[in-house]
Amino acid sequence: MFDAIPGRAAFLDDELRYRYVNQEFLTALGTTRERVIGKSVDDVLGAETAELYRAAMPGLAKGAPQRMRRQGPDEGGAHHWIEEELRPFAPAGALQGVVCAARSLASVEECGSAQSEWLESHKTREAIHAAVVDSALDCIVVIDAQGRVVEFNPAASATFGYSREQAIGKTVAELIVPVDLRDRHNIGLERFRSGGPSSVVGRRVELEAMRADGSRIPIELAIAAVGSGPSALFTAHLRDLRPAREAQAQIEGQREALYQSEKLAALGSLLAGVAHELNNPLSIVIGQALMLREAAQSRAALDAQFEEFAERGAKIETAANRCARIVKIFLAMSRQREAQRGRVEIPELVERVLELLSYGLRTAGIEVTKDIPADLPPLLADSDQLHQVLLNLVVNAKQAIEAQPAPRRVSIVARADQAAQKLDIRISDNGPGVPDAIRSRIFDPFFTTKPQGVGTGIGLAVSRGLIEAHGGSLTLEPPQPDAGAVFAIRLPIEAVMIESPPSVENSAAALQEAVKRRALIVDDEVEIANLLAEILRRLGFDCELATSGDHAKQAVAARPADLILCDIRMPNGDGPAFYDWLSIEHPQMANRIAFITGDVLGPGADRFIARSGCPVVEKPFTPEDIRLVADLLCDDAET
Repeated sequence: MFDAIPGRAAFLDDELRYRYVNQEFLTALGTTRERVIGKSVDDVLGAETAELYRAAMPGLAKGAPQRMRRQGPDEGGAHHWIEEELRPFAPAGALQGVVCAARSLASVEECGSAQSEWLESHKTREAIHAAVVDSALDCIVVIDAQGRVVEFNPAASATFGYSREQAIGKTVAELIVPVDLRDRHNIGLERFRSGGPSSVVGRRVELEAMRADGSRIPIELAIAAVGSGPSALFTAHLRDLRPAREAQAQIEGQREALYQSEKLAALGSLLAGVAHELNNPLSIVIGQALMLREAAQSRAALDAQFEEFAERGAKIETAANRCARIVKIFLAMSRQREAQRGRVEIPELVERVLELLSYGLRTAGIEVTKDIPADLPPLLADSDQLHQVLLNLVVNAKQAIEAQPAPRRVSIVARADQAAQKLDIRISDNGPGVPDAIRSRIFDPFFTTKPQGVGTGIGLAVSRGLIEAHGGSLTLEPPQPDAGAVFAIRLPIEAVMIESPPSVENSAAALQEAVKRRALIVDDEVEIANLLAEILRRLGFDCELATSGDHAKQAVAARPADLILCDIRMPNGDGPAFYDWLSIEHPQMANRIAFITGDVLGPGADRFIARSGCPVVEKPFTPEDIRLVADLLCDDAET
C-alpha cells in the first residue's frame, strides 16, 4: 500500500523512528533506505521538523489526524514547502505508530497552475469557436439527436429570417425543411440515430430550404456528425446558392452578349461587302430613274404618254430611294465610330425608324399613332445613336404586345418644353407593362425577361447610356391606368446652326464656269462610271473614264483634270493609292478629287477618308449629290 501511494510515505513508531519509507520518500531526499530505517526524525529531517512531529503527538494519541505545512529539502538540497498528513496507527487502542504522507506544494501549485492554464485555454478555444461561428459567411446550424436546434449563427438568421432566440430549441424540420421534404428528413434522422447509414452526413448536397416567410431557396448542405446514439450532435453548414446562381446567370448573359457582339462584328464586316454590291446597282437605278423622269417630263407637253412615263420613273425612283435609306440605316447601326453630333430633326428621325419597322409592325397588326409637331426645334445630337435608341424602344414595345389580343397599339409623342429648354419623347404601348418586382432592374446590363435567343438584356442599358451621353435621361414612367410600359426620353435643346441652302444664282454661275471643264471618273463599275459621266455632261463637263487607279494615273499624266470622282475599292490600284500618287506627282490636283464609295463600313476606308479630308459621296447617290460636290471642288480650285 505504501509503495502505491503517489507521494512520500513513511511509517514511524511511537518514538518517532522510521520503520518503513517508500521509494518516493527516498528519491525526494536523495538518500538510501539504510540511512533512514531506524533513524529518528531529528536525524533524517532535522530538529525543527522533529519539533513539529512531537507537537502533533498529543492529537494523534487521541486518534485525530494532523495536517501540517513545513519546509524541507529536495534531492538537490533546495528547500521548498511540503504539505504532510499524519495519521495515528493504534490497532489495539493505544498509539503504536504514525503513518505519514507528504507531497510537495510545488507540485500542487503546478497542478493548480496547469488547471488554470487549461481552463484559460478552454475559455480561449470557446471564444475562438464562438468568433468563427458568429463571423462565418455560411449558415451554421447545430442540432441534437432529436433534431432540436442548439446553435444558430448570425448568417443563418440573416438567410432564413429567424433570430437565434427564436430558433434555439425548435426542431430544424419546422424551421427550414420544406413541408414536402419533412417526412424524408425525419426518417433519415431516425435511421442514423439507430445506427443505420445516412444519405447526407459526410457529403455535399444541393437541395431546397424554407425561409421564415415560406419562400424556398436553393442551398448547398454539408453535415458532420459528432458522436452517435442519443447524445449525437449534427453540425450543418448551409450555403445560400442564390448569389452563385445569379452570378452564373450573369456570366451566361455576358457570354451570350459577347457571342452576339462577335456576330455583330462579323456582320459588320460582311455588310461592308454587301453594301458595296447593293449600293452600286441602287445608284444606277436611282440615277437612271431620275433622268428618265426628267426626260419624260420635258416631253410631256408634246405627248401625254410621256407624262405616264414620268410618273412610272418617279415610282421607281421612290422605291429605290427607300431601299437606299434602309441600307444606310443598317450600315449606320453597324458602324463603330465616335459620336458625331449634328442637326437632328425628330419628325424625320421617327419616320426613318417606323419606315424600317413598318413591315413587322403591319404584319403583327400593331397600330402606331404619332403626335409629333412639325415645328419641333432641332437637336444637336448623333443621329445614328438616337435612331438606335428609338428603334430599340419601339421594338421592345412591339415584342411586348404582339402576342396579346387586338387591339395592339404603340404611341410616340414628342413635345418641346421651351421654358426648361428640353425636348420630351414618350414611347408607350397598351401591353401588360413592367411588373413592380423588376422595375428597378429594367435598365441593369444583361437583365432581360425575354426568352433565350430573343433578347440579350443590353438594349435598355445601352440606350440609357447613349441618352445620358447626350446630357439627357431615359426613364420608365410610373404605371398608368389602361397603359402598358411608358418610356420617356428627355433631351436638352441646344443651339443648332441653320445651314443656308446654296443660292440658285451661285449654283448657276458655277455651272456656267464649269462649261468645257474636264472631269475624270475612276470606277471599275462601268455602269456607275457611265451614269456619273452622264450627270456631269449635263453640268457642262467633258468626261473621261478610267476603270482603275493605274489607268487613272495614265489619264492624269496625259492631261490634267478639273474634277476627279474616284471609287475607293478597285482592282489594279485602289482609290487611296491613286490619291497618294496624285499628292506627290500632281499636288495641285489633290484638292480636286472626291471619292464615291459604297464601302462605308471598311476600317481602311474610314481611316483613309479621315486622313485625306477629301469630300465623300456615299452610294447610292443622286444627281444633286454630284452637282454639289462638283460645285464645291471647282470653287475650291478657283480659290
